[in-house]
Amino acid sequence: MTDPIADMLTRIRNAVRARHPRVDIPHSGLKMEIARILKAEGYIADVAVVARGAFKDLRLTLRYDNEGNSLIAGLALVSKPGRRFYTGYRDIPPIMGGLGMAIVSTPRGLMSARDAKRARVGGEVLCGIW
Repeated sequence: MTDPIADMLTRIRNAVRARHPRVDIPHSGLKMEIARILKAEGYIADVAVVARGAFKDLRLTLRYDNEGNSLIAGLALVSKPGRRFYTGYRDIPPIMGGLGMAIVSTPRGLMSARDAKRARVGGEVLCGIW
């Protein structure tokens, strides 16, 4: 696998489209931090680490409204392995005109774009979610 973040976003996107209640993703520290931000922002309901033999998985419980529509309408990878996207805190792009959020890898760790602007730190814009 060349890009584990793209794999994570694709697994979430596929689970949402298939209306699955949860999705399992191979565990890593970076993916755990992304999932923590998604939970803090209200896009997913829960994050748990489950054992799978000698390996660990992240189990993300997806959120749906009363009509069965997912709270995640879309996910997009911004910084790709062939083209990284770095920016200062003033130039972090709005996602879907401000309706979504971006996840930024900063020197202080992973943050939502709103938190990165508040802390006045820029970095690599990993992905956008709306």
